[in-house]
Amino acid sequence: MFDFDYNLPDSSHIAFIWRTRSGGKASFISRAASQWEIVITKQYGQTKVTLRGPETKASSSDVPEDAEFLGIPFKHGSFMPQFPLKNLVNAELTLPEASSKKIWIQGSAWQIPNFEDADLFIAKLIREGLLLQDPLIDAVLKGEVSEVSERTLQRRFLQVTGISQTTLRQIERAREATALLEKGVAIADVVYLAGYADQPHLSRAMRRFAGQTPSELKK
Repeated sequence: MFDFDYNLPDSSHIAFIWRTRSGGKASFISRAASQWEIVITKQYGQTKVTLRGPETKASSSDVPEDAEFLGIPFKHGSFMPQFPLKNLVNAELTLPEASSKKIWIQGSAWQIPNFEDADLFIAKLIREGLLLQDPLIDAVLKGEVSEVSERTLQRRFLQVTGISQTTLRQIERAREATALLEKGVAIADVVYLAGYADQPHLSRAMRRFAGQTPSELKK
């Protein structure tokens, strides 16, 4: 079990900032996620900065022992053009080291952020024009009318988020259902509240996106 600390900066780009640490060797189920994030791992005096793209299915992952982790998940619509998210779906990219405390981004050495100043790191990316935001994505997800064609919208979604609008909504609905089940809500009620057609439909979604059955999640 991990103990997490959270920071909720007032940012149009960052969903939140988290940190935790591991003990001995372990494994966990990495659930599907519609957002991408930066993850910083410190272990045995070495630091690794990784970009992790959206995950369209659950998977089992090993946890490095005696490591510290810092994560910066981004809101839908935020992206770095130099790192196309379509290439990071179910994948990750480790940024090259410039020194023990710096990484290379677009030919410049950047100080690796910590939990306290991660929001300043993001603010600098924005100022340098390396982190952008497409307002169309957020508007469409909120159900606001868009004047662009469906074809243009599909292209923009894939370009900015790495996944289709349909896949994004499926993942978010599954995460909502997972949260309800973990709170002890009855499976039949979760089917209704999360908008699934029936219990088998919910079960398939939970196995795919959460890696567990509804009954396992309730436990």
